[in-house]
Amino acid sequence: MPSKTKTGKVYLIGAGPGDPGLVTVRARELIETADVLVYDYLANPKLLKWARPEAERIYVGKRPGLHSIPQDEIEEILVERANRGQQVVRLKGGDPFVFGRGGEEIAELEADKIPYEIVPGVTAALAAAAYAGIPLSHRSYSSSITFLTGHENPEKQSISIDFKQHGNTNGTLCLYMGLGQLPRILSELKAGGMSGEMPVGAIQWATLNHQRSVFGTVNSIVSDIESAGISTPAMIIIGDVVTKRSKTEWFEGRPLMGKKVVVTRAREQASQLTVLLESNGAEVIELPFIEVQPDINPQVITEILAGIAIYEWIIFTSVNGVKSFFDIFYKAFDDIRCLGPMRIAAVGAATARAIESHHLKVDLIPGKANGDALVDTFIQDEGIESIQMLVITGNQNRETLVKRLEIEGGAIVDTLPLYKTTKTDLSEHPAAERYRKEGADAVLFTSSSTVKSFVDQAAA
Repeated sequence: MPSKTKTGKVYLIGAGPGDPGLVTVRARELIETADVLVYDYLANPKLLKWARPEAERIYVGKRPGLHSIPQDEIEEILVERANRGQQVVRLKGGDPFVFGRGGEEIAELEADKIPYEIVPGVTAALAAAAYAGIPLSHRSYSSSITFLTGHENPEKQSISIDFKQHGNTNGTLCLYMGLGQLPRILSELKAGGMSGEMPVGAIQWATLNHQRSVFGTVNSIVSDIESAGISTPAMIIIGDVVTKRSKTEWFEGRPLMGKKVVVTRAREQASQLTVLLESNGAEVIELPFIEVQPDINPQVITEILAGIAIYEWIIFTSVNGVKSFFDIFYKAFDDIRCLGPMRIAAVGAATARAIESHHLKVDLIPGKANGDALVDTFIQDEGIESIQMLVITGNQNRETLVKRLEIEGGAIVDTLPLYKTTKTDLSEHPAAERYRKEGADAVLFTSSSTVKSFVDQAAA
C-alpha cells in the first residue's frame, strides 16, 4: 500500500512595507528554505533573492484596475502546494493581519487541516510615518492611533466605516488604500466635525528609495497630491502630529534620493556597492554583465604552491584574484605563515582591502589603481632586478604588466591564472527588461569587461 504524502506547511509572512531590511529574521529564514513562494504586488521582489534557485515562485499580486488572481484561487494554491508536502511561504506586503486578508487565508487552511505559522510584519502605517519623520503618537497632541481602510469588501451590502464618527477625534488617523476615495472620506470627516485645517500627510512607496511625501490640510491635500503626482500605493496620515514631523528629512533628504543607478558588477561582487548606493538614497538595478568563474590548472597550482617560498613578491591585480588565490591556498595549507617572507602588492585600494581581510599587510599600493602605475612604482621605489615575483591573474588580464616587470624592471616573473571572466547573457533577465523600459540616471562600470559586455548586448 503506497504511503500517503506528508502534508506540508504554510507560512503566512508579513513582507513589511518595502525595504528588505525591515523584514524579520524569522521571515528571512523561511524564505531561504521554502519550496514555494506565493507573493503579492507589495512584497518587494528583492526578497526572492534569498530563496533557493529551485524554489517555485508564484506571483499573485493585485493592482487597482488590473486583472488579478481571485482570492479563492490564491487560497487553492496554498492548500494544493501544502498537500504536495511542500513548505509554502505566503509573502504579503506589510502585516498579513492588517488589511491583508490573512484571516481569510487562515480560515481556508484550517478548513483543509493545513498546518500553518504566522510571522508578523512591519505594517505600512508605522513604517510610512517613521520614514516621513511623523510621530504617530505625541504626549501633547495624540494619545490614540486608528487604522482605517478606504477599500472595503466590494461584496458587502453597506460600508461599515462611519468616517463621520472619526471626524471629532483627538488622535491620529492612518488611512490604508484610501487614495481613490479620499475626497469622499475627507468630506465625511469634515461633516463629523474635523477642521479643514487639520494637517495631512501622504507618503507614496514608503521606505523605498523612490518614496515621496506631500503635506497639506484636509482642505488642500487632494489638490496637493494631484500637483505632486502622488499615486498608489500611498499611506494617508491625518492629525496634528503631522506638524511635528522631523525638520531633517532623514530619509528623503539623502543625496542620491530618487536617482536610479545600474550596477554592472558580477553578481557576487555587487552587494557591497549596492548597499553603499542604497544607503545614500539611490534605487539600484543590478545587471551582472559578467560572471567570474574558477579557471584552474591543477598541475600549475601544485608546482607554484610547492615552491611558494621562493617568491619575494606576490602581486594581486584584482579582488577576484585575491579570493581565488586564498581559496586554493587554504586548501593546501592550514597556516597563513606558509606564504613565507614574501611581500605583497595590490593594484588598488579595493584589492588591498580584500588582502587585509586575511590579516595580511599590503606592502605596496600605487597612487593610481592600474597596472602601469603599479610597475612604475616598483621600478622607481623598489628596484626589482632579478627579483622573483608571482602575479595572480585572470583570463582577461593584459600582458603589459608582466612584460614591463620583466623587460623594464628586470624581474623574474611567474603568472598564476586562477579565474576567468565571461559575459553573462541578460536578454531574458527581469532587471534588464526593467532597464530597457525605465532607463536610469547613471550606469556604473567597474571594469573594461563590464563595458564590453554592456555594449555587445545593447547592440544585439
